[in-house]
Order: sequence, then C-alpha cells, then structure tokens
Amino acid sequence: MAILNDLKDAIGADYVLTGDDTEKWQSDWTGDYELKPAVVVRPGSTAEVAAVLRIANAADFSVVPVSGNTGLTGATSNNGAIMLSVDRLNAVRKVDPDARSMTVEAGVILLAMHDAADAHDLIFPLTFGARGSAMIGGALSTNAGGSNVLRYGNTRDLCLGIEVVLADGRIMNLMSELHKDNSGLNLRNLVIGAEGTLGVITAAVMKLFPKPKAYATAMVAVPTIEDGLALLNHVQDATGGAVEAFEYMPRPYIERHLERGKNPREPFDDQYDVNVMIEVGATSPKDATPTEDGTVPVVALLENTLGAMFEDGRVLDAVVAQNEAQRREMWERREAAGEILFDPGLCVNTDIAVPLSAVGPALRSITKRLQTLDPDVHEIIVSHLGDGNIHHTAYPRRNDPDVMLAMVEAVEDAVQEFGGSFSAEHGVGKSKLDTMRRRKDPVALDVMRSIKTALDPKGIMNPGKVIPT
Repeated sequence: MAILNDLKDAIGADYVLTGDDTEKWQSDWTGDYELKPAVVVRPGSTAEVAAVLRIANAADFSVVPVSGNTGLTGATSNNGAIMLSVDRLNAVRKVDPDARSMTVEAGVILLAMHDAADAHDLIFPLTFGARGSAMIGGALSTNAGGSNVLRYGNTRDLCLGIEVVLADGRIMNLMSELHKDNSGLNLRNLVIGAEGTLGVITAAVMKLFPKPKAYATAMVAVPTIEDGLALLNHVQDATGGAVEAFEYMPRPYIERHLERGKNPREPFDDQYDVNVMIEVGATSPKDATPTEDGTVPVVALLENTLGAMFEDGRVLDAVVAQNEAQRREMWERREAAGEILFDPGLCVNTDIAVPLSAVGPALRSITKRLQTLDPDVHEIIVSHLGDGNIHHTAYPRRNDPDVMLAMVEAVEDAVQEFGGSFSAEHGVGKSKLDTMRRRKDPVALDVMRSIKTALDPKGIMNPGKVIPT
C-alpha cells in the first residue's frame, strides 16, 4: 500500500491501476506469456516517469515498460511488477520540414507519425503490419525493422536523438537533432534495442524523408532465390538504388494466405515456388510525372526491366500494379504474415538474418536439419529478402516440447554456420534468452552484464529479458 500511495501522489490516482483495471495489460499480442502486473502506471510526462522510477528504485520494485504491446518475444512478461505504460506520452511535439525531422513522445503510434509526416509531403518510413497500434517507444526499444529497411534502415538508423529515464530516475537528455555528434560513447544507440532493460525511452527525434511521388510495385516469380537476388541488384542498378521493399513469399506462404487471408487471391494465373514483391519509390518528378499517354516513367522502367529478364529466363512471370488498389492488395498479402502464420503452441517461430548470398543455402540447410527431426515437418517462410531477414515458421507433426526445442537449435546451427544472427528485428525479450546463452559471444555477454549493472545496479528494469544471467 505504501508504494501505491507514493505512485498515486506522483502521477495521480486515476493513472495508477490495479486489479481488474489492469486487464488491458494482462496479455500481449501472442497470448503466450504471463503478464500479471501488481500495478499499471500511466505517467503523462517525462517528469512523472522519473518520479515512478525513483519510487520503484527506492523500493527495489521491478519496472516493465510497455508501449503498444505488439511484440513477439515476451518482452513485457512479468509477475508482480510495475508495468509502466507510455500510452499517455502521445504528443507529436514538432515536425520540422526543412530539417526533415519529427520530435515525438514514446507513446505516439506509428500510423500517427505517418499522417503527421504526410501533412508536409514527407514520410516516416518505418512500417509493418502492426503500425496502427505499435508505438515508437517500443519500436526504438526493439530496434524494429519492417519492410523498408532496404532503403531507409532499421529504427536505430532513423533516430537522431532520444530522451531516456534511467533506473534511478535521472533523465538523460540526448535529444539532439544533429546528424554528426562525435562527443564520446554513442549512448543513444546503446539504449535503442535494449528493450527497456537500461531505462525508459520517453521521447525521440526521428528522421523524415521525401515522399515518393510515384510507386512501381509488382509481384514477380523467379526460378530460384538466387535469381531473386539477381533481380534485386538489376532493379537497384536501373533505378539508382530506389528499391524500397523486396519481399519473398514462397508457395507455402501463398497457400497459407489463400486459406487465412482477407479476400485473398492468387498472385498469378499459374503457381510458382519463388514469389517476390518488389516496390520502387520515385522521388524525382522526371520519374514520377506521367507522359502524354499516361505512362508513369518509373512504372515503365520496372516493366521494361522485368520484360528483359523474362526474355532471358531470369523472370518467370510478373504482375505490375496499375493502380493503388492493386498495390494495396500486394501489400496486404505480405503484411498479413503475423496473423496467418502464428499458431500458439504448435509452431516454432524464428526471426533470423543471414548474409544475402547465404539466404538460399541457409534455408536449404534448415530444411534438411528439420527433416531429420521430423520428416513430416511443414515449413512456411516469409522474408525481407533485400536485407537477409528470414521469418521461418516450422509446424511439427505433434506438440512435443523436446522436438520443438531441437528444431530451434537446428535453426540456430544453420544460422551460425552461415554467419548470421538468431535475432533480426523482433528483439530478444524472454523467448530468446536460452539462445543468447548458447550462441552469443561470451565476452559480449559479459560486457552487456557490466553495462546493465552500471546503469541499473539493483536490476529493476525489465528483469529476466535480453541478457541471460
């Protein structure tokens, strides 16, 4: 009761929730993890976040930051912690069109950032299926990727500055709008991707970019993954590096979408094993302004490039979107991945990255390894092929925890063999702690533990996540 009264005094009784009032925060998107907070607090300012952390630190009480709660790795799981929601920190503080930057609080939803940038004919390019509920604080905490990494980078690459409240309540002001700042250790990048284990991100300065004046979007069938990468390089060369998205959807993924998607359709008249969605964004008027006959130059360029590759057999089929409705249909097919692939308790879901040239060999190696464990295993893959990020889901024939764990380790073995990472864009959270213990360089883990201890000596910030004890 003493800590509850202190929290109510600090941020107001209406924003300190217990019992049934915490129901909204008792499950994440997956439903796989236990969320039993002792109390949920909803501070409305950075100063109030600092007050909450001072109270928690003095009482040795664990704090679990939460944004949109759309994560997949159990990063907000807890039993008896203070859950600190940033949902009331939801102001877009400033949009600077000339500097092409936006200053936002951590609880701003990605879609709101997209709309705010669009009002100035700019874009904030971070996008993925949960953009209507995911918040920028969570995206920064996990260093989220999404579909436009190929052109614009991960969330860390989009951030100029951040504001962070440390475990003892001190506010670290790194809200720089500078593109160059070489004044010591890069603490901004240290906090981004730490998943709330080093502090609570409360605000950030994010980069904006010119809004493409036209898009050329197509579904393309190619003989092999390697041919797909050749297609990517060819279109990059032809467009001056304007490819924004390059998404791999093999036949099993297409079939799953046809079963579970909303208003699904086959991408082609025929069926192909290797299907890719490619999108090129044109920012130059000469590439985006229709000619007298209505042809959009960037669309014509993509069509001509695909046509030439079709003639020499490197492209099997292609459908180029002729309007926004067709473009959105292609994107819906890809963005439905989270909903159509997730199967609680009956799937082994991994989020990995390998060098681009190793995508094909790595996937073939994973299949071979999994089939030795379960000859009837079913695999469905979807991939940000342009940056080597693979979302691999294996469906074993039976719900055997030992076999499922062996499958996780088989994927880890293949990833390690090809010089990849077992965590590409979803973070580590709780689900990959054992993998971190098995696969991360021991010296790197020791350094992480030292940093954690230095910034959070009592270990109250999101304990049991990211860094294995």
